[in-house]
Amino acid sequence: MAIAQTILTKDLVNELGLIDAKPDKLRGEMLDLPAAFLPCTKILASVDRPPFLKTNRWSKETTEEERVRKASERSVKNPKEIIMPPRSSKASSYVTSPVYGCSDSVITLKESNILANGHLILSEVPPIVALIPSAYVASGEKALEPAPGCFVGFNTAEHRSGHIASIGKLRGLRFLSIFRFKVWWSTLWVGNNGRDLKHETQMVILNRSDEGCEPGLARPYVLLLPLLEGSFRASIQPGLDDFVDLCVESGSTKVTSSGFRAALYMHAGDDPFALVKDAIKVARDHLGTFKLLEEKSLPAIVDKFGWCTRDAFNYTVHPNGIWEGVKGLVEGGCPPGLVLIDDGSQSVCHNEDPVTKEAMNHAVAGEQMPCRLLKFQENHDFRDYESPRGEAGGKGMGAFVRDLKEEFGSVDYVYVWHALCGYWGGLRPGAPGLPKSSVVKPKLSPGVETAMEYLAVDKIVDNGVGLVPPELVEWMYEVLHSHLESVGIDGVKVDVIHLSEMLRENYGGRVELAKAYYKALTASVKKHFKGNGVIASMEHCNDFMFLGTEAISLGRVGDNFWWTDPSGDPNDTFWLQGCDMVHCAYNSLWMGNFIHPDWDMFQSTHPCALFHAAARAISGGPICVSDSVGEHDFELLRRLVLPDGSILGCEHYALPTRDCLFVDPLRDGKTTLKIWNLNKHTGVIGAFNCQGRGWCGESRACTINPSNIEWSAGGSPISIDGVRVFALYLSQSKRLVLLKPSESFEISLEPFQFELITISPVKELRSAAASAGPVQFAPIGLVNMLNAGGAIQGVEYREGWVEITVRGWGEFRAFASEKPRECRLDGRRVGFEYEGQMVVIQVSWPRILTGFNPVSRIEIGNP
Repeated sequence: MAIAQTILTKDLVNELGLIDAKPDKLRGEMLDLPAAFLPCTKILASVDRPPFLKTNRWSKETTEEERVRKASERSVKNPKEIIMPPRSSKASSYVTSPVYGCSDSVITLKESNILANGHLILSEVPPIVALIPSAYVASGEKALEPAPGCFVGFNTAEHRSGHIASIGKLRGLRFLSIFRFKVWWSTLWVGNNGRDLKHETQMVILNRSDEGCEPGLARPYVLLLPLLEGSFRASIQPGLDDFVDLCVESGSTKVTSSGFRAALYMHAGDDPFALVKDAIKVARDHLGTFKLLEEKSLPAIVDKFGWCTRDAFNYTVHPNGIWEGVKGLVEGGCPPGLVLIDDGSQSVCHNEDPVTKEAMNHAVAGEQMPCRLLKFQENHDFRDYESPRGEAGGKGMGAFVRDLKEEFGSVDYVYVWHALCGYWGGLRPGAPGLPKSSVVKPKLSPGVETAMEYLAVDKIVDNGVGLVPPELVEWMYEVLHSHLESVGIDGVKVDVIHLSEMLRENYGGRVELAKAYYKALTASVKKHFKGNGVIASMEHCNDFMFLGTEAISLGRVGDNFWWTDPSGDPNDTFWLQGCDMVHCAYNSLWMGNFIHPDWDMFQSTHPCALFHAAARAISGGPICVSDSVGEHDFELLRRLVLPDGSILGCEHYALPTRDCLFVDPLRDGKTTLKIWNLNKHTGVIGAFNCQGRGWCGESRACTINPSNIEWSAGGSPISIDGVRVFALYLSQSKRLVLLKPSESFEISLEPFQFELITISPVKELRSAAASAGPVQFAPIGLVNMLNAGGAIQGVEYREGWVEITVRGWGEFRAFASEKPRECRLDGRRVGFEYEGQMVVIQVSWPRILTGFNPVSRIEIGNP
């Protein structure tokens, strides 16, 4: 088919099904496109009218087409428009191209195929699909030529509230994806073909390949990222015959559209981690509705040990119980810096109860969903609290929070729980002092209907939600949060976030309702909780990521920690534990660009407690337990928590290693989950046998290599230029391994076993003796702590000496190829051991605090 360059005219715009435009505004605004498309005034189009522009494009043309259409409609419960290519047609090369900046893209559409660097990605692309190269670049950077990404859109003949458009066939390409398996939780899925995809997929990464390619001509990694467009939200799902389907929906029959210009973004690159980060930077500039994690500050609780009341009390939490819980942890040497008062402190009632009756003390797990918020103040257990100091101490929640912080000096932060809509069942209509609300019957989207059945969802759907209309939600959060701030609460855990998408019909659709709620929540958090005093939970959907993260910088990245089988089977204690690790590790690939990953609480006395503790120790997020009062494993907790209530956190957030990206550590029967992270001066790898979710009784082997760590990642990369040897310390087997950069070693793990490997670049030091050769040295850290390398705050090399600043206490180790003559601790000579090429020094908790940061100064050398 002949291709010519055509100037974009009003007639062509109208025939494209775009908005009616004035002749003098034939640019990005006219197209309802983002600002970066302003230079895109030329379009490559077929001289002959492209088939998808014809008015009757989807009329009955052949028996075969009708068969495909009917089969497609049967594939969904609530049929929407199913857009499939006719078997005999090919797509035209319909690609917009900016005149300035970006004139080409690595990703192209040619003869019905989407190619990346000339390699086939999607075949049999329908004629309705259009690609627009992205002209976005990071601030201060030059435009790439060709551009690494492009937006994908499509045009249809009918206005509908939802469209399902096939964008091409995916065959024989290994992919990693993130999909929602519950309304509010997502996880990993891998496959090779379009049929392997899951509904409600939020992100797809296609693996790279350089097989049979000349340098520079390899097939790159390719990311598919569904976006928001106007009042519509997109996701990916499987289509017929290996087609990849793009589902675009408003959620309201009153909000319709017939065409989309940027419902999906595709990005190509050679680094899978940079690929996701760069693509989401483009989405940030394109949408302008959120901020990247790197643009926001984290709440201080990230560096604190926390105790959550959830499992200790269920829904009957009360001040005396919290007091005793904190007291027990303090007396055990593991004082919490954060107390999270989970669900149970609010004033709620059942639907059938009078508005004068609080019902939470009668609620058990599963019964809270029909309850609605009765007042913004806490329930009577907290309102009736009286300070032991008498009248001077006051009463109520404010007095309790003040007493708690004053009695236990480690408690710097107290957070409380509330749902996005106030409570699980929203607000009680007609309750005094509350904004107007009405009970709305929730409705699941077709994609979510394919997800895992869940008791909470069923109960919410059955009982409805007392929804505050968008125009009043700002007032709701203002009153709620101003009260919490007035009683000394430092932040909130906002839960049940994706409830709003089920309530969309009469409020402009899911995107518009979400915008109203997230805008109001953001404004209130900025005013009352320093802008970042929030833990987001049950938020695993792109609606929230793209609309709710302007200020929120911390959020849960995994399903709940299930200490027992949720169905009550006493023999199923273990089966969900491996899932928890995998959820968090892989979800962080995507979510970590919006929010800092929180791996959720766990119980220190659980049979798999050490397994969970190890993962959280190197997760880079906060560490929180939900132990019952007085039921703690302090030996384990002291490997996580310092005496001041702080933790040894990593500098980055944990992610799967490259060799784990396109495999399934839960189901493939062979892969060990490996995650990596960075401390200030060391890297760390965690290896976990999660196979079979714990049911598989076989041991698994994996290889460890220094290159498993992305040394250049994060805000404080570690230079390994010129490093010829790495020192690796294995926390469980307590041994040292020396490896060249090209070398690997193998470990084997039984089910629910793990290994944490601290990896430290070895530096060659000039010996004080002129005749002696160089001495090799690498700090390891406090090996009594699970994140040993996290203790190292600074390393300074000078002739004959190494000075290491350490935070914490316990057994410090460092690799040294020769035994040093002398070691000093805070300027005083101390005894030390030298075993297995490691210097061993006992470090006590420092008596003098330097800038509120308890550190010790270790000097090792040859005077």
